[in-house]
Amino acid sequence: MPGRPPSVCRHARGVAASPTSPATTRVIQGALGLVLGHPFDTVKVRLQTQTTYRGIVDCMVKIYRHESAYCLAPFDLIKVRLQNQTEPRAQPGSPPPRYQGPVHCAASIFREEGPRGLFRGAWALTLRDTPTMGIYFITYEGLCRQYTPEGQNPSSATVLVAGGFAGIASWVAATPLDVIKSRMQMDGLRRRVYQGMLDCMVSSVRQEGLGVFFRGVTINSARAFPVNAVTFLSYEYLLRWWG
Repeated sequence: MPGRPPSVCRHARGVAASPTSPATTRVIQGALGLVLGHPFDTVKVRLQTQTTYRGIVDCMVKIYRHESAYCLAPFDLIKVRLQNQTEPRAQPGSPPPRYQGPVHCAASIFREEGPRGLFRGAWALTLRDTPTMGIYFITYEGLCRQYTPEGQNPSSATVLVAGGFAGIASWVAATPLDVIKSRMQMDGLRRRVYQGMLDCMVSSVRQEGLGVFFRGVTINSARAFPVNAVTFLSYEYLLRWWG
């Protein structure tokens, strides 16, 4: 009937709604909204109830530094899945890519692998980031203090260099678990290969040797220097501006 939604027509004919019906999709979208929005809600609540933070950026950095990266796992998982998507964009006569974008990727993982699927690789991510965040800030603070005269703020050049080398140091330390995290996140896309994080580590070493743990360290370091140099420079200027 013209103008009548397809879902209504199906129910009118006595056909049950499919698992991907609009109602199911809305439930999935609502659940995803809670999962993906939780980190931002945490920052909002901390700012509303505590006075120890200087602003949004300071709050996010301190939560990430002192607590864990577990709440960021769904975002990282979606990024890795989309980066590994090698199917060409939809063309006439060709099948569409598995994921149409970040939201579709999240909804597909939630539907196919359940809520726990969004946290695949989360423990490897947490173990990667917890010690390396310490290395990150210790390296930065140490270099800034070494090359800044007593009683003065570090210069922009010092901040850039210290931030860049802090990024490299943290990524050299993080790369072994970053490899495991990425493999765990891709596991389950078509079939399960690993029984857990330890099994992933053992299987990877057995098949590819110890060098597998440092696969990608060069590109990680090349990316880390400019990104973290600018990050710390921006962070220092924002702290001075707010302070």
